[in-house]
Formats: sequence, C-alpha cells, structure tokens
Amino acid sequence: MSAARLEAAARAALDTVYDPELDEPITDLGFVRSLTAEDGRVTVHLRLPTSFCSPNFAYLMASDAKDALSALPGAREVTVLLDDHHDSALINRGLAADAGYRGTFGPEAEQDLEELRGVFRRKAHTAAMERALTALLRARPALAEEQLGDVVLGDLPDTSATRALLRRRAALGLGTAPADPVLVDDDGRPHPPGEIPLRLRFARSVRISIDGNAHFCRGLLRTRHPQSAADQSARPEEFPPGGKPVAAGEPVPAGELFRLSAPAKENVS
Repeated sequence: MSAARLEAAARAALDTVYDPELDEPITDLGFVRSLTAEDGRVTVHLRLPTSFCSPNFAYLMASDAKDALSALPGAREVTVLLDDHHDSALINRGLAADAGYRGTFGPEAEQDLEELRGVFRRKAHTAAMERALTALLRARPALAEEQLGDVVLGDLPDTSATRALLRRRAALGLGTAPADPVLVDDDGRPHPPGEIPLRLRFARSVRISIDGNAHFCRGLLRTRHPQSAADQSARPEEFPPGGKPVAAGEPVPAGELFRLSAPAKENVS
C-alpha cells in the first residue's frame, strides 16, 4: 500500500475512534495533532484540551486509536503518542509495550476499562435516543410524549440521528430490528407508560450535559492549541435552554455552559 493510501486509511480509521465522554470522533474534536504514514509505519500524536484530562479517558482514546490503526492491512508498525498530558510518559510506555490498562496504571487502575467503557456507551445511547425522539416530536406535532412508548425503530426517518442511535444500540447489544421499541432502558426494556415523560426528560438532561461538555472541551482545546480550530469539524447550532444560539465551532458563553452542563431538575437516578 502506498504511503498516501495508508495515510488516508489511517485517517478514516481514526474517524471511528470516539471520545468516550463526549461521544464524538476524536478527529471531529481536533484531538489528532498529526498523522504520518511511511513504509508501513503509522505514527499518530494526540492532544487533549487540558493536561489534566482524566487519565483513564485519555488511555481509552489512545488505546482505541492504536487498535483501530493496527487493524489496517498495510500498517505493520503503529505508534500512538499522547502529547502534553500529565501522564503522557506513563500512557505512552504502556501503549508501546501493549501492557493494557491495568498493566499501565498498576494499582491505580481501580476500575476495569471495559466497565468504564460500558458506562459511557450507556450514556451515549441515552443521548442518541433522546435526539432521535425529540426530532420525531418536532416533525410530528400531533405526537404526544406519552405516545413515545409505541414508537419503534421502523418509525424513525433515515437520518444521521437514527443511524447514530442504531450504532449505539448495537454497541450495547440491544435490538436494532424495525419492530424494536425506541424508548428503552439500558437493558432494552420499555418503560411503563406513566414514566415516559419523566424518562424522556432524564434522557434530555444526559444529552444536554454531553453536548455542553463537548462545546466546553472544543473551546478549551482551541485556547490551548489555537491551530486545532482548523482540525475541528463544525457542530450543528445548539440552542442552550433560555439562551441564544451557539454557532458551530464557537465556544459556549460561560453563563450558558452552566445551564448546558447542569442536570435538569426532573433528573432521576
């Protein structure tokens, strides 16, 4: 494989690597500082919004990036380096040695990496479910929230929000058949009819928190690395509750950040 083709394949592979908390590709977020591919050797440098981003999140992204790149047929040697993080040296040594999460952090690795991954996959599914259902409510004004329990996947239009929901469900092992209900809990069980409005509000609070954190982290990265702005993909306009629209690629005003990231009062456990 030529160097140009390998680099293109490597960039496409990194598009499949998601920040576990923000639920966006690391390429869209601007977390990929550089990528080179030559003679089958692929080297990637990653950067994060701050030097104190959670080490387990940082390791998860870097490890997923190495796994995605190592799966490429033309990649015979893959190096992933995390730059300017307080645990960069430790994480980079662990990745180079394929030591795994516990082998990298030793006794500090209190939580299993797959357990952590599962937590964020469930949050991502909840947010994706809310996006799809809220879009459906807006498209069908006659549809009441109380009726969402009857909505099945086949009722959703073929949009990016629906496709994202199907990917999140597949990652959790939930059903993706057209007849499967959309509004379900983490185990794929429908909610009792009387709980549907409350559950939708809870899902909305999760989605708002994720979206707000994503805006915040994008802005922090541009502040720390101004050149990263060119690498960030634009996000759709967001309308913070009670606030003005936030243009794609712009930082969220501090006053709106609190409203975006704070859980709604109706939040339930």
